Amino acid sequence: MFGIKKLLFGEGASENLPADVRDAVNAWLVSEAEVLESSHFLTRYVVVDVATTGLDPERDRLIGIAATVLHKGVIAPAQSLCIDLAAADEPAMLDRQLAAFLHFVGKSPLVAYHAAYVASFLQPLIRKRLGVNFQPRWVDLVWLLPAMFGERSAKPLPLDDWLVAFGLDAGEGRRTPVANSMLLARLMQMLVVRAHRKGIDTVEALIDESKASSHLRRTH
Repeated sequence: MFGIKKLLFGEGASENLPADVRDAVNAWLVSEAEVLESSHFLTRYVVVDVATTGLDPERDRLIGIAATVLHKGVIAPAQSLCIDLAAADEPAMLDRQLAAFLHFVGKSPLVAYHAAYVASFLQPLIRKRLGVNFQPRWVDLVWLLPAMFGERSAKPLPLDDWLVAFGLDAGEGRRTPVANSMLLARLMQMLVVRAHRKGIDTVEALIDESKASSHLRRTH
């Protein structure tokens, strides 16, 4: 067991971290993951959106994270998190913000729009700052929405087009990560109902469908 943990996560939080951050990270490391066989309505999904200074993870920075919980089919605005990384004026503050994010999401499946993009900013920063190989199970709405709602569009669309298609009020102008995470949670709420009707009843099946849809569309 130790060997597997070391392979996945290293030896734990860096000794250079503040004691409270190190304790929080080590607590996250030993926490249990959601059971993949659980139905959607028993699963705690965490919908994540980010703000960045640009589109290139090699050159640009992650400056904000927002997360919203969808649990038992219900969106819980009170169970949400907003982190302004740009306001972190010292390394210890940044580390505490990232540790707070880990504590909030736990080992729940994460939902995003263009999950690879979100992960490309989020995962390297957590690894660099906290010493954790953060590898959550991603549900990518960019591929699942056309797979589940082919009658609206059989191919991926910009997020705003999906919001219009479902009659969601997206407001005007550029949205914050908090606003986006709430809107994505609304889409996910409708998606799990459709997935259930299609016989895709579990977290594992939904994640598999997300991967399969991504592979199919990338190779055809």
